[in-house]
Amino acid sequence: MPFREINSKMVEATVLPGQKMYSQRGAMLACRGEVSFTPNIQGGQGGVMSMIGRRVANEATPLMTVEGSGTVMFGHGGHHIQVINLSGDTLYVEAERLLAFDGTLQQGTMFMGSQGGVMGMVRGQVTGQGLFTTTLQGHGAVAVMAHGGVIELPITPGREVHVDPQAYVAHHGDVRNKLSTALGWRDMVGRGSGEAFQLELSGSGTVYVQASEEKL
Repeated sequence: MPFREINSKMVEATVLPGQKMYSQRGAMLACRGEVSFTPNIQGGQGGVMSMIGRRVANEATPLMTVEGSGTVMFGHGGHHIQVINLSGDTLYVEAERLLAFDGTLQQGTMFMGSQGGVMGMVRGQVTGQGLFTTTLQGHGAVAVMAHGGVIELPITPGREVHVDPQAYVAHHGDVRNKLSTALGWRDMVGRGSGEAFQLELSGSGTVYVQASEEKL
């Protein structure tokens, strides 16, 4: 179920009979046709255990199940919207950034500490991002929210990417991440906050970075 980008802050999705999608509550701006919106109580594709896992991890955002026949326009808070198309791989994204996504995608939760041991746990404490991150896997489209626009940066073997943790939006692919000391890099550009850390991503994939250090 691809999204059509109306502008940088609105997308439109076509809802077909027999298919469903999920959206953040309050994200529907307008719709045409016979489309229904119902609170999701099973955690989306992934069932009850997926929902329980996310709630235990404090990584759950109230979702609506969208079904019927018609078109729906989505947007939320005036945030920039980035559409990410998955082709069988896994997207790692904070739950609060999810605007809408295909119902065919399998939802889950991953403990970020497992990708970087203690440093993965430190990342959650320092950046304010959850120790657990929502995952979406399969074939389909995802619309995520960010501040000030998004850039896609490729991650290739031997060429890791360093990202300001507050500017990190999401990533997909065979990617490893860890938090590293930035050796005063923020102080050097006059934006030091006493938390000179970089999120280092390596492997093969893509990371999405927003043009802001503000969380949603």
